[in-house]
Amino acid sequence: MLPIFGTDHVMAAAEKVPVPAFVQGFARLPGRNRIGLLVAGAAAAAAVVVAIMWGSAPDYRVLFSNVSDRDGGAIVQALTQMNVPYRFSDGGGSLLVPANQVHDVRLRLASQGLPRGGTVGFELMETQKFGTTQFQEQVNYQRALEGELARSIQSLSAVQSARVHLAIPKPSVFLRENQKPSASVLVNLHPGRSLERTQIAGIIHLVSSSVPDLLVRSVSVLDQNGNLLSGAAEAKPGAQLDPGQLAYAQQTEASYVRRIQDILEPVVGRANVRAQVVADLDFSEWEATAETYKPNQNAQEASIRSQQTRESSSTSPGAPGGVPGALTNQPVPAATAPITGAGQPPNIASAQVSTNTSKDATVNYEVDKTVRHTRAPMGTIKRLSTAVVINHRRTAEPPAAATAAKDANAVAADAKTKASKALPQPLSADEMTQITALVKEAIGFSPARGDTLNVVNIAFAGEEADAVPDLPIWKQPENIATAKELGKGLAAGAVVLILLLGVLRPVMRQLASTPPAAPALPPGAIEGEGVAPGTPAIGYSVTLQSAKQIAKQDPKVVASVVRNWVSGNE
Repeated sequence: MLPIFGTDHVMAAAEKVPVPAFVQGFARLPGRNRIGLLVAGAAAAAAVVVAIMWGSAPDYRVLFSNVSDRDGGAIVQALTQMNVPYRFSDGGGSLLVPANQVHDVRLRLASQGLPRGGTVGFELMETQKFGTTQFQEQVNYQRALEGELARSIQSLSAVQSARVHLAIPKPSVFLRENQKPSASVLVNLHPGRSLERTQIAGIIHLVSSSVPDLLVRSVSVLDQNGNLLSGAAEAKPGAQLDPGQLAYAQQTEASYVRRIQDILEPVVGRANVRAQVVADLDFSEWEATAETYKPNQNAQEASIRSQQTRESSSTSPGAPGGVPGALTNQPVPAATAPITGAGQPPNIASAQVSTNTSKDATVNYEVDKTVRHTRAPMGTIKRLSTAVVINHRRTAEPPAAATAAKDANAVAADAKTKASKALPQPLSADEMTQITALVKEAIGFSPARGDTLNVVNIAFAGEEADAVPDLPIWKQPENIATAKELGKGLAAGAVVLILLLGVLRPVMRQLASTPPAAPALPPGAIEGEGVAPGTPAIGYSVTLQSAKQIAKQDPKVVASVVRNWVSGNE
């Protein structure tokens, strides 16, 4: 048989069809290694894609939680219209959106009235159908009123949800059969929260003011545990302390303490003064009306209310008189002007006429009266008790000697060392007198009121720093958020680099390496019959691949060779 498939033919065919080095290297691998390499490459590519997506994915935050199904559907529809991505978590109980869009989306949803809550309000009256009876209208109105009241109560920070039940009787024309309405309120509070007495009273007055003829005592408030809360609000004012009064007392005491610290800290230092004030306040409320009368001592300064003067005068003839006889019985002659001279007696007729005059005067003066209506304000200060503690002063000699020989840092270090080693010294009597006077002026000290003040100068056991230290850089919230973002990006980059440099790069180098040259087959060696002795096995595989390529390119030559083999002409 002629050596048709000799080395020359194989090499010539191999030169015609060049094969990449990494393809040859991949072909040299066993079948199991090939599958493992393919799986590793696919896993590396998937890991790179996942790392890139995880690094570029936005941070999602809670938009709303524990919303009803109706509100959830409306919110999802609105988010879809606004092209805002969203997710669900906690089994669908929370709705998440990107962190940079939380506040914007909340405001935009609030402008649309979302979420509306699980209760219905007066929007129920907008869907009235034609032919609705009066009873249905009354029921819908009551449901709407209950829903609006529940929404108002839910606006309180401590209330998670609320339900309101109104019992409104039918009006009657008979006065004896008229009944007053009543209401019941069930509040579900947040865990760890409670309602104060003033808040409970506010809920009761809110409900009673929203329903006509509803009395305050007809409103009951319960919590989710069945505890009656309205009983505490209806208690007598003197039965327990008022939280508002306690808060006012604390604010008053804190105000006096702040005044003392503001006036003494510039003198003795921020950490060298401590003050406490106890204010005895009078929260009693009383009214007094006084009416005082004073006598009118000075008549000239007295005010005349009314004055009445009456004067009368009367003239009457005198009684009969004279010498009995004829002249007496004669009529009175005509009046003539008598001429009397000195020493002549008066006329007897004129002496018989008499005149009576009377005068009455009534004067009414105003009464000096004072009417005073006094109402004492609540929360007046009855007495102040003040205690002030001043720390001893630490004095250190100035580092004058070290200034000439050392630099500024050494001087500061020496000064700090001397200050720490210096013994505390008490304040002088004059300084304590001045400090006491300042404190009295700051708090409005009044000996008549019974105020007490005690200022003591004593060394503190442990002194605090003048300035409050800031939070470390690694504990600041903004730095923590920045570190998280940078860590996410660095982690994604590290995963990509590890996959590229640690997995794919060595594999590609191994596949791209040039295989060793196959030794030429000795003359007379036939590809189909085996390999000559001493020839490496790798030459056989290369020759076989070359023969396959030749068979694909020139099938006539292969057919001729096979024909010669069959005919036996070797």
